[in-house]
Amino acid sequence: MLLPAGLSTTDEEQWVRRMLDRLAAKEQRRHPSDDDLLERATELSARYLDGKAVPISVRWVENQLHRWGSCTPDHGTIRLSARLRGMPAWVVDYVIMHELVHLLVPSHGPRFWALVERYPRAERARGFLEGFSMAANGAPEEC
Repeated sequence: MLLPAGLSTTDEEQWVRRMLDRLAAKEQRRHPSDDDLLERATELSARYLDGKAVPISVRWVENQLHRWGSCTPDHGTIRLSARLRGMPAWVVDYVIMHELVHLLVPSHGPRFWALVERYPRAERARGFLEGFSMAANGAPEEC
């Protein structure tokens, strides 16, 4: 890290501490923990689904190679592919939203998509994921 010449030791320490805190916060946003995912899902449900989707857990999994996410409505559990780690937060939010709606509507019918579309970046996130999948695999993947 480069710092301006002439800073006092105290100022240097404060500056370095501030930059490290910023880096840690940025890393936390890019790689949220399972607890962070559950908190985010709860916020998304409250904002876009009137709090009706109530997940019990949301966690990263390593074994989802052909889906971005999955859920078990009977248990209220949501699993997100670890391949989403590092993607923009609005893309991860879309996958969480998609799975939250599955807690309410099991199929991909009109009611399901109407609820998913409450998320303002739904179409953009789908396009992002489709483009990513096409670039990586030559075929789109599912949530």
